[in-house]
Amino acid sequence: MTYIKVGLGTCGISAGGEQVFDAIKREIEERGLPVTLKETGCIGMCFEEVLVDVIDNGSRYLYTRITPDKVKRIIEEHIIGKKPVDEWIAISNTKNVHKTLLEKQKRIVLKRCGVIDPGNIDEYMEHDGYKAVKKAVSAMSGPDVIEQVITSGLRGRGGGGFLTGRKWQFTKDAPGDKKYIVCNADEGDPGAFMDRSVLEGDPHAVLEGMMIAAYAIGATEGYIYVRAEYPKAIEKLRIAIHACREKGLLGSSIMGTDFHFTITIKEGAGAFVCGEETALLASIEGKRGIPRLRPPFPAQKGLFGKPTNINNVETYANIPWIILNGPEAFASMGTEKSKGSKVFALAGKIKNSGLVEVPMGITINEIVHELGGGIKNGRGFKAVQMGGPSGGCIPASMGELKIDYEEITKTGAIMGSGGMIVLDDTTCMVDVAKFFLTFTQNESCGKCTFCRIGTKRMLEILERITAGNGEEKDLELLEDLAYKIRKSSLCGLGQTAPNPVLTTLKYFKDEYIAHITEKRCPAHSCPALVQYRINPGLCTGCTLCKKQCPAGAISGEPKKPHIIDAEKCLKCELCYDVCRVKAVEKI
Repeated sequence: MTYIKVGLGTCGISAGGEQVFDAIKREIEERGLPVTLKETGCIGMCFEEVLVDVIDNGSRYLYTRITPDKVKRIIEEHIIGKKPVDEWIAISNTKNVHKTLLEKQKRIVLKRCGVIDPGNIDEYMEHDGYKAVKKAVSAMSGPDVIEQVITSGLRGRGGGGFLTGRKWQFTKDAPGDKKYIVCNADEGDPGAFMDRSVLEGDPHAVLEGMMIAAYAIGATEGYIYVRAEYPKAIEKLRIAIHACREKGLLGSSIMGTDFHFTITIKEGAGAFVCGEETALLASIEGKRGIPRLRPPFPAQKGLFGKPTNINNVETYANIPWIILNGPEAFASMGTEKSKGSKVFALAGKIKNSGLVEVPMGITINEIVHELGGGIKNGRGFKAVQMGGPSGGCIPASMGELKIDYEEITKTGAIMGSGGMIVLDDTTCMVDVAKFFLTFTQNESCGKCTFCRIGTKRMLEILERITAGNGEEKDLELLEDLAYKIRKSSLCGLGQTAPNPVLTTLKYFKDEYIAHITEKRCPAHSCPALVQYRINPGLCTGCTLCKKQCPAGAISGEPKKPHIIDAEKCLKCELCYDVCRVKAVEKI
């Protein structure tokens, strides 16, 4: 039997996956071919989309960067002629151009993503799906399940890194006849798409993890809080929940036991602050998403005032594997205090953008240079930004740092949910700090004075510095405000908002000083501090830059070196972009 699978996660769709799928479908139908066409989620290689997998008599051929115009040749040569189109194949039984990328990973959460049809519960069950929950409800008690999760060493993958089993135990021990399970899928960090890809590619793993947690804790209702900007993820979740109800895996008397559990999807409006668990609970209750004081913690008094356990998508997706394979297998991976694997979304100035799942303890350099393929365009590796707006920037000089909760925290950054933005030597670190502070300032709920006004004052200082109007005393003021905001804010958003500023001040202070004292941006990135000139030794007088300049700032005769009038220059970079001989330089 021959199968063709097309990657139709959000990344695949944005690259034209739906058009490729339709083209393959037409070819199959018009030719009457005995081929089964399926869709699948993201396998992690977003940089190679559109991905098309051909499974032919047990042999696998993964085609990359497929467009509709390539489909006919694949059908005629491979499917009909039995001769695979080798130049478009990345992975087969005899070829693997991404060997390092795949072999250095340990895929637990992502093991079925890009493999199964996420809309087909039977395929999930063929890949050990729902065996873990069956094992739990038929052969284990609630305390047994919690003990296994504790033994595994699994820590919350949403950012805080609290021991998952301990969190479950607190909720189970809390008094109350009604308890809830909540999945936090409100993934709002810029550059992060781990949760989205899991929900799109393997939604049943998350549902099964929630079921096991509910059984262990004694909860009868669950909610998945997912941002409305994830329509594909919501669609797959709805299909999965409906399929579970049809098979009796959700509802009453699950698997013939006295375990009852239901799951409801709650669509969020995209407020970043609703990623904070108490704000998230308020939003589910129909209130404005504003954090509240803790204690009491949600484990004691959460949703509708009842004990509630909250974990994120990745955390729940680990649970079935732990129950099936044993906690010792999970604990055997990673470091002393950070066990198992971790999913990272690689974005920024990196060749292999996408998702990787790596064992804890791997170094930043291994992720960037081996799995990520290194920096684009041969530029130099400068830093990684980890933890989103709540995280910080770690310089390339610390590239041998191991991925471990404690080690990352020592740098001033945080592990976060797993976003990793790679920065090259053209990146201005002051501008990076300004970008993330702009984000958190806009997303502040406004409840705390220091978060609401303090981040605004910090942002104003950064705007002055990048505009060339900064003063040396601004650096002292930035640090003073940062520590006061961290100490005085109510929730994690405000407490961690200064992290990007503090880490860039710590590791890249020379860039701040250059902006202030020399009125110069070392990365040539801040428009107000960049000037353009034409190198007469390189200029051929082609007049292309002169024709493109909207301000008429470039003068010169054909075949002779041109000149830029700095007074007229709008700094639009058009001349820099169009020059074929790189004669236009930034200074």
